[in-house]
Amino acid sequence: MATVMLLDGNSLVYRAFFALPADMATASGQVTNAVFGFTSMLQYMLNEHRPDLVGIAFDRPEPSFRHHMIPNYKAGRAETPDILRQQMGIVRQVVDVLDLPTVEVIGYEADDVLATLATQGYQRGDQVIVVTGDRDSYQLVQDAPADGGGSIRVLYNRRGVSDYALYDEAGIQERTGVHPTIYDQYAALRGDPSDNLPGVPGVGEKTAAKLINDYGDIDGIYANLAALTPRLRENLTNYEAQVRSNATATPLVRDVPDVTIEAITAPSPDLSAAGELFKTLEFKALSGRILDAFTATWGTQTGPTTHAQATERLEIDRQGRLDITGLDAVAVVGRWRGPEGRSALDGIAVAHGGTVWWVPQAELAAAAPQLLSIAKLHAHKAKELMRSLFEHGVDLLGSLPGCRSVADLIGIDTAIAGYLLDPAEATYNLEELAARYANID
Repeated sequence: MATVMLLDGNSLVYRAFFALPADMATASGQVTNAVFGFTSMLQYMLNEHRPDLVGIAFDRPEPSFRHHMIPNYKAGRAETPDILRQQMGIVRQVVDVLDLPTVEVIGYEADDVLATLATQGYQRGDQVIVVTGDRDSYQLVQDAPADGGGSIRVLYNRRGVSDYALYDEAGIQERTGVHPTIYDQYAALRGDPSDNLPGVPGVGEKTAAKLINDYGDIDGIYANLAALTPRLRENLTNYEAQVRSNATATPLVRDVPDVTIEAITAPSPDLSAAGELFKTLEFKALSGRILDAFTATWGTQTGPTTHAQATERLEIDRQGRLDITGLDAVAVVGRWRGPEGRSALDGIAVAHGGTVWWVPQAELAAAAPQLLSIAKLHAHKAKELMRSLFEHGVDLLGSLPGCRSVADLIGIDTAIAGYLLDPAEATYNLEELAARYANID
């Protein structure tokens, strides 16, 4: 029994593109926000779910069978922005260099390919996770039978690169009001503007769910029109042809020809080539993270390990003397009891070279003269540190001779440096930054 993760490539790339600023580009001017976002998504999902196998389905440029059934299918969609279209080839390069299996079939959409793979995985006894931003995949969700076996869940991208909801049958029922087995009927009645499938006026999500639950399916609804209110009956009657047409498009195909779950195999990436590609894309931090995720998931060696840097730890004496006289610059890091800069300060670490002095909160006032004698301070989250020290009577900015601005005082703030290197991160932890950029534990 394997955990198989199946990705809707086009859907995720599209979401990544709109989640990150379009001015994210290499020095040569190549826009990379969609590539960066997609790769970040992949890294996040590997770290969170540790799948045994990963496969990616992509849409083909040719019309699908739905376009032939419904001439206006997906008509009116905005053209794909050029700067997104330009990045699709690079996304494919990333996928190829990481040796992730891809599947696409002329005449079918990626959703159909995913449905076929997921169904085969379920029948094989796999735990399948379909990752997408398309709600049509809700109809695929199946819990494992009581006596054990396969399951299909949907990991739905709500927004950004790391905001997902993992749905089982109960989750789909709660999210939509209908069971996954009748979701396609519900979607046909509700309509889907993104696919140019209009719904019935006056029939929103709640009304559609109630009608489907009450009467079982679209045929059941139209067999019981007399039981409905006059306005609803009239609208359903007038739009019956549209609803019936929608119902031919909403079910996903679960038996796409020549698609087999056996094609989804464990990757064996060329790490050297991957590193070169990420270097070209200027994904310095992300490169380490995605390759580390591959290492953790499949045991692939991804590069140099971190090393510990030895330091001598000394505590300030009771008279508050710091042995930092004559130094041009020191590094200062605070330790708080809760959120940094917004909770009680335990103390500060002052470092130079391989020596670290620990100054507890009670000794801050006594240590201040020595600290304020230094011309330049390096810090992590300097603003939070300055605010906390000020609350203990130590005004770094106002006490240093000739210091007119934070730029005069702070040499480098490693939290800001981390942000500049990788603006997509949610937090900038000093230990993580040290390991990632300096290979120091």
